[in-house]
Amino acid sequence: MTTLGTPGLARTAADITGLLLDLDRPCWILRDEEGRVAATTDDWAAGARGQVLAAVPPLPQDRLGDKGFRVAHGVRAAYAAGAMANGIASPALVVAMAEAGYLASYGAAGVPPAAVDAALAELSAKLRGKPFACNLIHSPSELALERAIVDACLRHEVRCVEASAFMDLTPEVVRYRAAGLSVDRQGAVVCGNRLIAKVSRVEVAELFLRPAPERLLRQLVESGRITAEQARLAERVPMADDITAEADSGGHTDRRPLVVLLPELVAARDRIAHTVPGAAAVRIGAAGGIGTPDAAAAAFALGAAYIVTGSVNQSAVEANQSQATKNLLATAQFADCTMAPSSDMFELGVQVQVLRRGTMFASRAQRLYDLYRAYDGMDALPVEIRKDLEDKLFRRPLAEIWQECVSYFTERDPAQLVSAEGDPKARMALVFRWYLGLSSGWSIRGEADRPADYQIWCGPAMGGFNSWVAGSYLAAPANRSVADIANQLMTGAAYLTRVAQLRSAGVRLPAECARYVPRPTEEQ
Repeated sequence: MTTLGTPGLARTAADITGLLLDLDRPCWILRDEEGRVAATTDDWAAGARGQVLAAVPPLPQDRLGDKGFRVAHGVRAAYAAGAMANGIASPALVVAMAEAGYLASYGAAGVPPAAVDAALAELSAKLRGKPFACNLIHSPSELALERAIVDACLRHEVRCVEASAFMDLTPEVVRYRAAGLSVDRQGAVVCGNRLIAKVSRVEVAELFLRPAPERLLRQLVESGRITAEQARLAERVPMADDITAEADSGGHTDRRPLVVLLPELVAARDRIAHTVPGAAAVRIGAAGGIGTPDAAAAAFALGAAYIVTGSVNQSAVEANQSQATKNLLATAQFADCTMAPSSDMFELGVQVQVLRRGTMFASRAQRLYDLYRAYDGMDALPVEIRKDLEDKLFRRPLAEIWQECVSYFTERDPAQLVSAEGDPKARMALVFRWYLGLSSGWSIRGEADRPADYQIWCGPAMGGFNSWVAGSYLAAPANRSVADIANQLMTGAAYLTRVAQLRSAGVRLPAECARYVPRPTEEQ
């Protein structure tokens, strides 16, 4: 990749791009004997052929972010595929990432406990010694689910959990952390169960930056679920090893801007470290809106120890999503997302971010929440509203839906039925949650008669990704391998970081050099 007659020097945009893409070698920008600007990776040419204007060191993707993240999790890069609920982040996706040397989190939220147990058994058998995590989602209305997931993680010796949507610490997340604690020969605490907390608020991050509260540890010891020694050790270490700043993401999100949230969490970590020394070692990563190399590079430039992707992985071949949904995702633009009531925290008014294009789920779910707020139970609904719901949305009498809820929660979480026994409004909430809960399943299975009701968790990163890959081999969903997406994003982030380093040194490269285009691995 050199200009004819000038060995070792590159002048065209394509040739300069090629040299900067050689991430394992330094690159010099110089002015040659004829006064023209050129680039080279040849140190002899840099010194002998002209005046050096600027230089960038090697920057392979494993130098982005915090080395501690790579060492702690046994991965090749500071990159993770976050959990996508209902098993969308499937065992196949987790295996593909692990075999490529990346971390991924199995999407256990919303999956029946027996299926979670089977998935973790499969992953533990296939990935001995390789990195993977399991999602633990905060379920304030279904506490039994948290316990079931922690039980399965401990049973199958899952050594990393991604805790998400927590508003406060619960006994189960504390139990997972404490159950893996021990001491080494020097008396230092060893955290055998690593915990990544995904948060969007400083006050929640502070809970994970500090040791587990004494009241929860005491409860766990008294109930025999952890030992007194584990409780004592838990008082010496922060709850989390890593905290992910979750910005404007798909699913559960507060839609925080990353450029504000990440520095706030880093500042909180450093402040708390004055009184909790162990907090200084907690790494702060970035998630939400990361679907392009530019976004990844920006997150690392902000100081992210690692990055986490989510929405973009839904369209990958390994994701447990129907082809119909993947095709919808591949057409999304960054403004094609909206907020809708969440199934797991419906009564609290919590919302999730979903795809708006091609589905009416968001408006229909919002209508159910408005009815829940306005009426005291199903029997209080006006006749015409009830008939409309039964004909168009539920497609069955509400009484039948209630019986399905009874069967479902009898097996999954009987406490839900106990609380609804004498409360018509609580029964109505469970019935409305039936629609919200099944709608994501209709999307996953590609139910042909329910496309207008697909609930597709999605953030603006999906639209950014589609714009970036347009015209490339990654434009087609069939070509989107989750590990290849990771590699392309990280390679592009490293490349664009080198471009930014040269720009900050005053070098003006051709405009074509300022964009990284996806390239099949053999062409990099």
